[in-house]
Amino acid sequence: MLISILKLIVDAAAALLGGALLLRFWMQAIRVRPPSSVAQFTFQLSDWLVRPLRRIVPGVGGYDWASLIGAFLIVLVATSVLLLAGWPGTMVLIAACQRFLEWILYGFMALLVIEAIFSWVNPHAPLAPFVRALNEPLLRPIRRVVPLVGNLDLSLLVALILLQIAQLLLGVAFSAR
Repeated sequence: MLISILKLIVDAAAALLGGALLLRFWMQAIRVRPPSSVAQFTFQLSDWLVRPLRRIVPGVGGYDWASLIGAFLIVLVATSVLLLAGWPGTMVLIAACQRFLEWILYGFMALLVIEAIFSWVNPHAPLAPFVRALNEPLLRPIRRVVPLVGNLDLSLLVALILLQIAQLLLGVAFSAR
């Protein structure tokens, strides 16, 4: 019971920090300039980890590898709570890899849902262009294949379904271990 409570608290904190690190990586990877409020939140939350990691892992190929590695380290630390439950180290490492990939998929799903909400509620919201820009690399290839139906863009729905399929395949791949 106590381990479950500890895991819940650690997972909540890790998800917030890991999400900020993954967002930081994605913004830099696709070269999207965030609104000042998002940038301030993301950088203030993650600079304490990214700056020291950049000394060890510099950006290569235009990617902020320190943010991505930092996100994995956060997942690994959060998953290490399972060591208290008696899990062996290799299983914790495998579970951390699975959770890291799940976080990436959930992050993309969340961005797609946020874009859908903006398109229905307020397409001219200040954050809407930013979220659209974050989703564009995912949606562009789908839009080439999936035509508009009426004036309805179904690429968001197709992307969500494809991400859910990837999530199911990830679960199958890791359950076969």
